[in-house]
Amino acid sequence: MAAKSNLTNMVLCLTAVCLVCSALLGGMYVLTAEPIAKANADILKASIGAVLPEGGELSDAKPLQVGGQPSEYYVSASGEDVKAYAIKSTVVGFGGPLTLMVGITPDGTVYNTSVLSHTETPGLGAKCTTDEHFYSQFKGFNPAEKILSVKKDGGDIDAITASTITSRAYSLAVKNAVEAFKTIKGE
Repeated sequence: MAAKSNLTNMVLCLTAVCLVCSALLGGMYVLTAEPIAKANADILKASIGAVLPEGGELSDAKPLQVGGQPSEYYVSASGEDVKAYAIKSTVVGFGGPLTLMVGITPDGTVYNTSVLSHTETPGLGAKCTTDEHFYSQFKGFNPAEKILSVKKDGGDIDAITASTITSRAYSLAVKNAVEAFKTIKGE
């Protein structure tokens, strides 16, 4: 005999399905939380290594406001001699948050940049991670001598073709990191 369809049966059935699905999602979270955290830590470590000169001891993360948002920075030093700073900077790009790690030497020159995460359009804005001509412009960039914005806005950065918004966001993230660096140095 088939169960009679009424509101009570439908509510009980929906509740049972929701409980089972919630249990499955919770179980998957527990199983994947540690590997995801480890992968994110590895990405962070690789990005810090990519934006700092070799040598030196890396400090623990220190809190900092970058572009008005809470962030963090790291100091690479040999004894008392500071080699560079790695500053995490997040801005909003075309597709959502764009997070960079920016290495800055004690004289204020951008040593290098690395993308930690982005949600930019594949094939367009996502080229900020693959277009060597674009991201290499920031390597050795001295904001005291050049303007840190895209040429379309009167700056010295060549934008990614068809991705001006992402290029502006990337430049802004680097600019915010430079401003945060000035705060660290007390300028």
